[in-house]
Amino acid sequence: MPSSPAPEPDACCREYADLSLSRRGFLGGVLATGVATTIGSTVVQVAQAPAARAAGDARRVLVVLSLRGAADGLSLVVPHGDPVYARARPRLAVPTDQLLARDDFFGLHPAFAPLLPLWSSGRMAAVHAAGLPARNRSHFSAMEELENAAPGSARRNGWLNRLVGVDTDSSPLQAVHLGAAAPTALYGAHPFLTAPKLEDVKLAGADQWDVKKGRPRSLRTLWNGQRDPLGRAVQAAFAAVDAFEPARTSPTDPLHGATYPTHDLGRALAQVARLVRSGVGTQVVTVDHGDWDMHTDVGNLEWGAMKQKTGEVAGALAAFFTDLGPDADQVTVVCLSEFGRRVEENANWGLDHGYGTAMLLLGAGVRGGYHGSWPGLQTGWDADLLVTTDYRSVLAEVVKARFGSSSAQVFPGFTPTRVGVMHGQ
Repeated sequence: MPSSPAPEPDACCREYADLSLSRRGFLGGVLATGVATTIGSTVVQVAQAPAARAAGDARRVLVVLSLRGAADGLSLVVPHGDPVYARARPRLAVPTDQLLARDDFFGLHPAFAPLLPLWSSGRMAAVHAAGLPARNRSHFSAMEELENAAPGSARRNGWLNRLVGVDTDSSPLQAVHLGAAAPTALYGAHPFLTAPKLEDVKLAGADQWDVKKGRPRSLRTLWNGQRDPLGRAVQAAFAAVDAFEPARTSPTDPLHGATYPTHDLGRALAQVARLVRSGVGTQVVTVDHGDWDMHTDVGNLEWGAMKQKTGEVAGALAAFFTDLGPDADQVTVVCLSEFGRRVEENANWGLDHGYGTAMLLLGAGVRGGYHGSWPGLQTGWDADLLVTTDYRSVLAEVVKARFGSSSAQVFPGFTPTRVGVMHGQ
C-alpha cells in the first residue's frame, strides 16, 4: 500500500484554483460590502436577523457548510449495497465492514466517527443522489447556480438573501459576513455587514487612545446630523457596531468540555459558536470548507485527501455541537457541495467531476437516517451518480421547518417534492 504522496500544486483542476483566488479577492476592496479576509482555507459568512427580533423568536440558527470543490458523496455516504460501487473503484472503495451507521444499503465513511453520537440520537441525516436539476461540471457556474437557486433568473439574488429578506426590516445587521468574499447565496437587495472576524466588528481606530480623546464620540456627533446617503450609511455602521458588541466581546474559550481541532474549519466553527451564544439574533451562518476537488490522491482508509477532509469536517462539527450545549437545540447545519464526482476512479487515485452527491443535515429539526431515492450506478468513464432529489427540495424543508418561510418566498418558480428530512415536513 503506498504511503501518502506529497501534494502536487496542480492536484485540483485549474478552474477551481483560479476560482479560489477570485472568491477571496473579488469583493475585498468594495466599500458597500465591507472589509473581508479568510481564516486559512475556510471562509465564514453570517446572515443576521433584525435586532428587534433578537430577544424573541429569533433563537433559531441555520449553518450552511459548503464543501467547496465538489465533494464525492459516494465516499462520504457509501452505497455498499450497489454492486457497481466496488467494481468501479477497486482501490478507492471503502470496505463494507469498515462503514459506520451501516444499513442494508448505505454506510458512513469511518472518518465520521466523531459524529456517531449525533447519528445515533437521530439528529443527523444524509440525502443521497441530491444536486442541481441539470449537469454542470464547472465549479464557478455550478456554485453560482447552487447559491442563486433560481434557474433562468438574470438577477444576482441568492437564496439566503431572499430568506433573511422575508422580513421587511432593512437593518444592516440582517446579514453579516465574516470572511473573504461573500457567497452568491447572500447577494441581493438586503444589506449585510462584513468583517474578518468577530473582534473586528468595531470602529476603525477606536483603540484606548482614541477613546480617551473622545474621537468615537466626535465622529458620531459629526455624522448623526447628516441626512444624505453617505451620512445614513455611516449612521447605520455605528448602529451595527453597537448591536454587535455582545458577539465581539464574547468569551473565546469553548464550553462543555469541547476541544476544537486546530485546522481552519475548527477555528471557524469556534467563532460561529461564540456568535450563536452571544444572543445578537444570528439566524443564518455560512461556512466554506475548501479543497474537495480531488482529481488525485483521494486515497483509502490509510492515507489520502478524503480521509483527511472528512475527518476535519467530523471533528469540527462534533466540537461545535458540544460547545453549544443547550443552544444546539436551536441550530441546524446543512452540508452541501456544488456537484459530486464520477462513479469510476481515475488512474491517479482520484475522481473527476461528476453530477449527484450527498447532502448532510445535523441538529435541530432533523429527522435522522438515510433519505432520497437511489437511481442505481452505471459504469463507464463518463458515468455519473444521477440526481433524483433537487437540492432545493431539501432546503425548502429546512427553511419551512426552521423559519416558517414558504418555498415560493425563497425559491421562486420552484415546486419542491417531499424529502422528509425535517420533522413536520
